[in-house]
Amino acid sequence: MKRAIVTGASGFIGYHLANYLSGQGEMEVTVIDNFARGTSDGMFQSLIEKPNVIFIKADMTEKTFYSALSGRYDYVYHLAAINGTKNFYERPYDVLRANILTLMNMLEWCTKGNCGCFLYSSSSETYAGTVNCYLDSHAEYIPTREDIPLTIDNVLNPRWSYGGSKLIGEIITANYGRVNDLPVKIIRYHNIYGPRMGFDHVLPEFIKRIYDGENPFTIYGGEETRAFCDVRDGVRATEAVMLSDSCQGEIVHIGKSDEEVKIIDLLRKLLGIAGKSPRLAVKAAPEGCVSRRCPCTDKLYRLTGYRANISLDEGLPEIYQWYMKKYKEMEEEK
Repeated sequence: MKRAIVTGASGFIGYHLANYLSGQGEMEVTVIDNFARGTSDGMFQSLIEKPNVIFIKADMTEKTFYSALSGRYDYVYHLAAINGTKNFYERPYDVLRANILTLMNMLEWCTKGNCGCFLYSSSSETYAGTVNCYLDSHAEYIPTREDIPLTIDNVLNPRWSYGGSKLIGEIITANYGRVNDLPVKIIRYHNIYGPRMGFDHVLPEFIKRIYDGENPFTIYGGEETRAFCDVRDGVRATEAVMLSDSCQGEIVHIGKSDEEVKIIDLLRKLLGIAGKSPRLAVKAAPEGCVSRRCPCTDKLYRLTGYRANISLDEGLPEIYQWYMKKYKEMEEEK
């Protein structure tokens, strides 16, 4: 039986990844979390009740979780982190501290004797400053490849607490693997969406405001573009990177590159699903908001043979229905 660790498994992608891996035949999955960001809801409880899933509740900023790990693990997926735009601005030091310490503590536990391969989940936020600074003169940066230069355009902007922690994390992971001869892989997630993604992201926020019947419907910016990737594609791509020897020591973008969409058009798609047509009130975008984001996923396909294939038109109705049901349940519980 293969053994895997998924950190941050009560969070969004971590949950879906752990749930997916636990259904892949002969696989024991150990999940680690302390619910600082994720949640212990019914879906998570169903996950950890599976006979091949082991749950460790631990604060990974402390090394005390080491004692709960035993034997050799074939795969370590490190997804534990504090994210969410609100946290970037209101808790920037906590974001930096948690994201860097949990990574270093997990890596320092890993040796070739107890870890077959370590995968670090980074983010497209690592190169947000580059796109903002150089987009006009370097349009070839979109869709964005893995070898793009990384730029922090304003150290004083607290939004960089997350992107900066992920940039540092990539450097830490690459060099720990190099120094310790440990197989490591780095992925950058790009706007993954799906059920159970929390409430502080653009899609759940839009759906909540549709549920509330907001009219006029305020949108900040709207001309910014993103390329959204269904979480089912995201987790399958993550596993594909882990299983590919060609990805060792590489940075690989995970996302969907063929459906870059303006945020205002994303809203219009949701309103179409809802059958609503409120008046739109467009206001200025928040400072530091990235104007365009769309990954180049050619490297993912070249190294793993995997390409995301779930379209927005297929995925959006599902997440819309999931959140509408969730908001109704929350209202009934009040």
